[in-house]
Amino acid sequence: MAFTTLAHHIDVELLHVAYQRTRKDGAAGVDGQTAADFEQNLDANLRSLVDRLKSGRYHASPVRRVHIPKGDGRTRPIGVPTFEDKVLQRAVMMVLEAIYEQDFLDCSYGFRPGRSAHDALEACWKGLMDLNGGWVVEIDIRSFFDHVDHSHIRKFLDQRVRDGVVRRVIDKWLNAGVHEEGATWFPDNGTPQGGVISPLLANVYLHKVLDEWFETEVKPRLDGKCFLIRYADDAVMASRTRKMLAV
Repeated sequence: MAFTTLAHHIDVELLHVAYQRTRKDGAAGVDGQTAADFEQNLDANLRSLVDRLKSGRYHASPVRRVHIPKGDGRTRPIGVPTFEDKVLQRAVMMVLEAIYEQDFLDCSYGFRPGRSAHDALEACWKGLMDLNGGWVVEIDIRSFFDHVDHSHIRKFLDQRVRDGVVRRVIDKWLNAGVHEEGATWFPDNGTPQGGVISPLLANVYLHKVLDEWFETEVKPRLDGKCFLIRYADDAVMASRTRKMLAV
């Protein structure tokens, strides 16, 4: 079932909750506004944000790109949204999370309420012990967040979320652009890491192309026990038989 009316859930009260759940010590976005700046006129800022969202006057700012060392000599690009974008993304995520938590499979652990990387590791360990030996395939999707296809995200969202206000604001975030070293560009693909909406969109995408694929296509073709454990764009597939390697 697709939901056509969701925007009425996003009101000043929900934005207050979203504001409380938003980190206050994070880096500022391209406008330089900090959480303390936003809080000075909190009620007015939240009312303005709701009004602009509902009327279509809201404009998503480009994310400020920074590079975080990964420990192996490389860096990971992270997008830093403006603070008001963080608050609105949090509110939209809260609404969509209530829908998609009904859909996501038990194998998915990344960026979901009540689940952690430790839970994923424990599930993986228990699964391997239950197999009592077998074959393991480790999956790490290279630069997934930078290259995820926007048209596929929209197609998958169509199946569950068709509210015009919510879909327009998601499109604005996808098309907001990236600002780095004084220049702004607008990539055709990707959902920059750093905004809270990006992990949810990633889970929507990977739920369709990996989790459901493994459940409906891979499992029926394998003999014996097998399992998938996924944390965001990292995953492990394990099977008692080598046949999985040919899937």
